[in-house]
Amino acid sequence: MPVITCVDDLKRIYKRRTPKMFYDYAESGSWTEQTFRENTSDFNDIYLRQRVAVDMDGRSTKTRMIGQDVAMPVGLAPVGLTGMQCADGEIKAARAAEKFGVPFTLSTMSICSIEDVAENTTKPFWFQVYTLKDDDFMQRLFDRAKAAKCSAAMITVDLQVLGQRHKDLKNGLSAPPKLTPSSIANMMTKVHWGLGMLGTKRRSFGNIVGHAKGVTDPSSLSTWTSEAFDPSLNWDRIREFRKMWDGPLIIKGIMDPRDAREALNVGADAIIVSNHGGRQLDGALSAIRALPPILDAVGDKIEVHLDSGIRTGQDVLKAMALGAKGTYIGRAFVYGLGAMGEEGVTKALECIHKELDVSMGLCGRTDVKTLDRDILMVPEDFTGRWA
Repeated sequence: MPVITCVDDLKRIYKRRTPKMFYDYAESGSWTEQTFRENTSDFNDIYLRQRVAVDMDGRSTKTRMIGQDVAMPVGLAPVGLTGMQCADGEIKAARAAEKFGVPFTLSTMSICSIEDVAENTTKPFWFQVYTLKDDDFMQRLFDRAKAAKCSAAMITVDLQVLGQRHKDLKNGLSAPPKLTPSSIANMMTKVHWGLGMLGTKRRSFGNIVGHAKGVTDPSSLSTWTSEAFDPSLNWDRIREFRKMWDGPLIIKGIMDPRDAREALNVGADAIIVSNHGGRQLDGALSAIRALPPILDAVGDKIEVHLDSGIRTGQDVLKAMALGAKGTYIGRAFVYGLGAMGEEGVTKALECIHKELDVSMGLCGRTDVKTLDRDILMVPEDFTGRWA
């Protein structure tokens, strides 16, 4: 067993064990990847204020996200194709999250279906949907989530059109993977991954194939995907989706204060400041830089969470101290999953939790719910001074 000290240790193992096309799918952004890089690097511009001779006993990272108890303010973000990173990946990640006491969010574009995850877990999880044209399919998605006892729905609003990711095009990304001489040669070196895939029946998009009209195989899936997303999406359309789901609702993909106010007006319970991990609009601000103006705009009227760029517990600490009520990890848990399966996801959560807990104590705080900007040193122009 290798010694795992941080998420980057898992990333190195993940790169060795996972086929190139799926590693590249996770570890890339759109176009020049500027936003993808700055999502993580911009956290470095915020410094922590160390305190001493403060009672650090009895520290707690427990809090609540949309009214649900969590062991720390970190959820597992919806990540498409997770079941291609590791056989039955969504099930393994959901189990790890359940045992740790944090939310797991299943993507519509998952390999394991809603029903697969529900059958293999004991506690409710969250379900993410895209803004698709087909009302019947959307309603059935929400109904399936209700039947699976999902405790919250998450609507992703920043994927009306797809940002180009060069590596995915060059690798011919698909599920199941396209077999070309180069992909076969690469997969032959990933023995552990290959054995896992041979042992599972789940190799395509479980929420789509057999559920969307006319989608019965990978070729029909490709046609459906190219036509399903709705470039004409507007806030009235999001109100229609709100009527389809009567439980807690989270809107993901907010990067502007004006959109934060609109999300509040449609009746969302929380918003996620997110640029899709740098996979959509390249050249957009990092999520952590976009967070303060959005908090200023909506205050305590709605829960504000943050996704995109979180790799450490210190990243979580900084986001919470700025005012977020929750954060999400995507790539960080995928690294663990691809490296070591369910145990790797647990390791990623343990690393982030330890960093959060220890750093919070060294900043003189014992309760994650009491974090504020007093523990931070933020540059005056952190959110930008634009002409």
